[in-house]
Amino acid sequence: MSPSETARPATLDATGLRELIDSGHAPRLLDVRTPAEFETSHIPGSYNVPLDLLKEHREELRRHLDEDVVLICRSGARATQAEQTLAGVGLPNLKVLDGGILAWQAANGPIRQGAPRWDLERQVRLVAGSIVLVSVLGSVFVPQLKWVAGLIGVGLTVAAVTNTCAMGMVLGRLPYNRSTTCDLDTIVGQLRDRTGERA
Repeated sequence: MSPSETARPATLDATGLRELIDSGHAPRLLDVRTPAEFETSHIPGSYNVPLDLLKEHREELRRHLDEDVVLICRSGARATQAEQTLAGVGLPNLKVLDGGILAWQAANGPIRQGAPRWDLERQVRLVAGSIVLVSVLGSVFVPQLKWVAGLIGVGLTVAAVTNTCAMGMVLGRLPYNRSTTCDLDTIVGQLRDRTGERA
């Protein structure tokens, strides 16, 4: 692994972020969770830039991020991946919200609530657990199905070791987790509007 892959990103805790916001020096807040997770609850003033879209369009997004940026996800894992992606295209002044939205809520930070939806990690647990359960029960009649459960176990182990989740990335692309208002043009327009306001 290269040093950039193993280096820990700079972090900012919930208290520090709240102090910056309250002082009028709020950084750009990019929430890299799925649109469904973002709609359920998010920090007021944050922008939803899902991780898969950020990775695919990092060069274009980088052109609209000319200030301090704090990356947010549920607990910090996806935000860390986003930090590595944006650092790779030369974006300075990146921080990850330590503990993610969970830490922000635990610190009683302001939250904009929407319709409750399942977060991505919970969806992964449901799908993985269901596949294992059906495979084990089905192996009574078709013994080879036990290998499906084994493959899920391997996938979860790899996800833990690499701190990535292929199943989560696939589930994040399902219509349930997407939004018609979370496309590249809309996001760039929002970022550009704020840049214009600050100019």
